[in-house]
Amino acid sequence: MVQTEPKAGGRAAGGESAPGESAPGRSAGNGDRSDHNRSAGDGGPGDEGGADEGPLPVRVGDIDLATLRGWLSGLRAAGASRSTLARRSAAARTFTAWARRRGHLEADPGQLLMAPRPHRTLPGVLRKDQAAAMLAAAESGAAEGAAVALRDQALLELLYATGVRVSELCGLDLGDVDYSSRVIRVLGKGGRERVVPFGAPAERALRRWLDEGRSALVKPGSPAALLLGARGGRLDQRTARKIVHGAVGAVPGAVDTGPHGLRHSAATHLLEGGADLRTVQELLGHATLATTQLYTHVTVERLKAIHERTHPRS
Repeated sequence: MVQTEPKAGGRAAGGESAPGESAPGRSAGNGDRSDHNRSAGDGGPGDEGGADEGPLPVRVGDIDLATLRGWLSGLRAAGASRSTLARRSAAARTFTAWARRRGHLEADPGQLLMAPRPHRTLPGVLRKDQAAAMLAAAESGAAEGAAVALRDQALLELLYATGVRVSELCGLDLGDVDYSSRVIRVLGKGGRERVVPFGAPAERALRRWLDEGRSALVKPGSPAALLLGARGGRLDQRTARKIVHGAVGAVPGAVDTGPHGLRHSAATHLLEGGADLRTVQELLGHATLATTQLYTHVTVERLKAIHERTHPRS
């Protein structure tokens, strides 16, 4: 029979453990906890904070909103990040919901627990001149006509020109390119299809790859993939990331970034060039405008930096 007042984080007599890895009240001395439920000297709301001091005598039935808020406040004071606080809050809500279902709590205080949203940080973006330098180096490397170099140039040009995700680009087939309209048909997250344009430099690189390079990598049984790996299969995303990191790393002063950084660079440069948010949202395939609005912070910060450097009364 389940105890009506087990200690927080304890195992019910019926054998059911409290759900969640950072359930409120689990002892800080429990050695099998993951990093998600461990912070500097803190366990759950029923913990005293020291790893060797054991849990406080807080029973599940005594946990209320003030207990949970106090627990989060202690974590914040100990230097926990917003992301950590958000994860701990989610774990606490899972625990109190379980305790309510099991009859250990008359009401679920976790439903009222608010936590700060984790900061959504953007990867470093390239300046326009750095992006141009990267693509110029790729063109120079493809001058001799080696198949892999031609493919790499097409990859870099398309990633920057379209801002598509690396998974979307690697998933393209030959029939997904419309040269007459100079667009690609992309299947994005959630199975949403969109059409994304690309410019003349990307078209030239792509046509040269298809005319001169792709046939050298085709093997019996090769798929109809737009980009192929060295063994004739569809280009792997990990390989694509290595290509981008290598190309960006060769640009003096450029931040270390991968395909996602090129995607953010493309979006940032579109906004700096005057594109509106709705257009960029559609091009990138964002489900909500809120995601696209993250880029406005980058462009505003750049404008402020330019103003401070150039305006005589900045």
